[in-house]
Amino acid sequence: MTTDDVVLADRPRGDATASPTRGTPRGTPATWARRGGLTALVFGLPILLVFGIFSWWPIVSAVVMSFQKTNMTDAAVWVGWDNFAAIFTDPLLPKVIRNTAWFALLALVFGYPVPLVGAVLMSELRRRKGLYSVLAYLPVVVPPVVAVLLWKFFYDPRPQGVFNTILGWVGLGPYSWLNDQAMAMPSLVLEATWAAAGGTVIIYLAALITVPPELYDAAEVDGASVWRKVWHVTMPHLRGVLLITLILQVIGTAQVFLEPFLFTNGGPNHATLTVMLWVYQLAFTSIGNHFGEATALSLLLALFLAVLSLAYFHLTRSWSES
Repeated sequence: MTTDDVVLADRPRGDATASPTRGTPRGTPATWARRGGLTALVFGLPILLVFGIFSWWPIVSAVVMSFQKTNMTDAAVWVGWDNFAAIFTDPLLPKVIRNTAWFALLALVFGYPVPLVGAVLMSELRRRKGLYSVLAYLPVVVPPVVAVLLWKFFYDPRPQGVFNTILGWVGLGPYSWLNDQAMAMPSLVLEATWAAAGGTVIIYLAALITVPPELYDAAEVDGASVWRKVWHVTMPHLRGVLLITLILQVIGTAQVFLEPFLFTNGGPNHATLTVMLWVYQLAFTSIGNHFGEATALSLLLALFLAVLSLAYFHLTRSWSES
C-alpha cells in the first residue's frame, strides 16, 4: 500500500470527491471581475458605444420611421403599415425592380468574369506583373464622381463624342448612349465595371498566390493546356473566393445609386431608375418629403438581401466546403 492509498483511506468518505477549491463561489460578479471580465468590458465599451450610436441606433430609428409619416421637421405621426402599402401600390415599383434586376444581371454577366480573366492572365505573366496590377487597380483610385463625369464626356451623343468618334472609324454610330432607353443601362454597367473591376482583380491575384506551383508543374508535365490548368487547378482553389465575390457583387449592384444618379438621374423615362435612387427621390425630391416611404422601401431592400444571402450561403455550403 502506498502513501497515497493511506491518505485516501483516512479521508472521510463524504470528501472523496471534494475539489481543492470547494467552497469557492463560481459564476459570481466578483469571480467574473477577477478573471478579467471587468477589464474586457472597459476595453470593449468604446467600440460598443460607437456601434450603438452610429450603427444600431440608426437601424432602430429607421424601423420606427418606416411606420411614421414625417418630414423630419414637424412632429411625426404614426401611420402603421401605410408606408409599406403606398410602396406596394405605387405604379413605379415594378419598373424600379426590373431596372435594378437588369443592372445586377448585366453587371453579373459582364462585370463578374472580367476581373477573373484579368487576374488569371496577369498571374501567367513572367515580367512586369506589378505594373499591370497597378494599371488594373488605377480606376479604383479615381474618385467615383470624377470617373462618372469623365465617362459622361466619353458618352457625348454628338458625332464628335469620344466613343462615337472611335466607332465612326469602323462605320458605326453615332449612338445616343445615355439618352436612349435601350442603351442607357448597359452604358452605366460598362462604367461601373471599369470602376470596380480593379479591386476584385487584386483579390483574385492574392488568392492565386496560395495555389501551390507544384500543381501547375504536374499539370504541365501531364501535357495539360492553359485552359485545363485554369479549370482543374486554378478554379478549385478560387472556389471560396468566387462564392464570396459573387454574393458581394449581387448585394452591391442591388444597391446601385451613384451611376444612375449622376449619369441620368433615373432617365430617360425612368429607364435607369433603381431602388436606391427611388429611395433618394422619395426622401429628398418629392413634394412633402416622404421619409417614411423611403425608409420603408430601404427596409424592404435590406430584408430581401438578407434573405437572399442566407439562402445563397445555405445552398452553396456543401459546394464551398468540398
